[in-house]
Amino acid sequence: MATVLVTGGAGYIGSHAVLALQAVGHTPIVLDNLVFGHRELVENVLQAELVVGDMDDRPLLDRLFRDRAIDAVMHFSAFAYVGESVTHPAKYYRNNVAATLTLLEAMVAAQVSRFIFSSTCATYGVPTTVPIPEDHPQNPINPYGRSKWMVEQLLADFGPAYGLQSVCFRYFNAAGADPLGRLGEDHNPETHLIPLLLLTALGHRSHLELYGTDYPTPDGTCIRDYVHVSDLAQAHVLGLEYLLEGHPTTVFNLGNGNGFSVREAIAMAETVTRRSLPIRTSPRRPGDPPILVGSSDRARQVLGWVPAYPNLQDMVAHAWQWHQNRHGLAR
Repeated sequence: MATVLVTGGAGYIGSHAVLALQAVGHTPIVLDNLVFGHRELVENVLQAELVVGDMDDRPLLDRLFRDRAIDAVMHFSAFAYVGESVTHPAKYYRNNVAATLTLLEAMVAAQVSRFIFSSTCATYGVPTTVPIPEDHPQNPINPYGRSKWMVEQLLADFGPAYGLQSVCFRYFNAAGADPLGRLGEDHNPETHLIPLLLLTALGHRSHLELYGTDYPTPDGTCIRDYVHVSDLAQAHVLGLEYLLEGHPTTVFNLGNGNGFSVREAIAMAETVTRRSLPIRTSPRRPGDPPILVGSSDRARQVLGWVPAYPNLQDMVAHAWQWHQNRHGLAR
């Protein structure tokens, strides 16, 4: 079994990865500065070791790698608000790229040679082929996507130069929550569609803003590929095992291969919550592609990854359970 440093392990996807690592006997160590992460979930739910600090703190990283027999790193620490990345690109390049470089250099110095990276379909930009394969040209259209693309380039160079083997997961829209209700999505601010719908159902928001109803899609709204967060976490465990077995650096898409429109997501949220949701329509947001659906054939064939919860209804239902327990009805 491996000891894994999980950066951002107190956040949404990172905490689910910690849970998945524990389920198969690996030992995760969480490194998180708690800007967006939740201490109580790590300490009380996951009961994992938590190191509070920044991933660009080189002395802290050197101590961690010196004092722990760390076998691999799973990297989830990134800023991920697309709009903010446009208005404050320096913040994104400093954290997502420069701080990651510090982490990689510390790994090389400590001879820790396995790295699992949380990348994104935003590196593709506006796709010309759907479903999107891994060899689709990468042309990110915002600083967030470019910051993730830059880290992928770092990893491509660190492999032959330093022997650092990596797995990059480019995933689509993470959704849902732990099926047992232990973990879930809790961002501030919240920008993801499904939690926004559920917060509206709970009365914490007056309405949902629907951006664009004139896209070239069957119902005029954007189509996105949603993947359950527990399935994402399981893929990361499989990626770790892939590297532990000595396989080379590679990239995998993670998605369901099926798209759901915004209107379909709204209808599903109304079905699950049994509530009618107030919707307000607005013009398109710049840079939103009409359709983003990925091909995950490579992950299925190479890693043996099979999503346990491919249905949108399961994703919404698990998230609804979490949001009711976490937030409750607005007063």
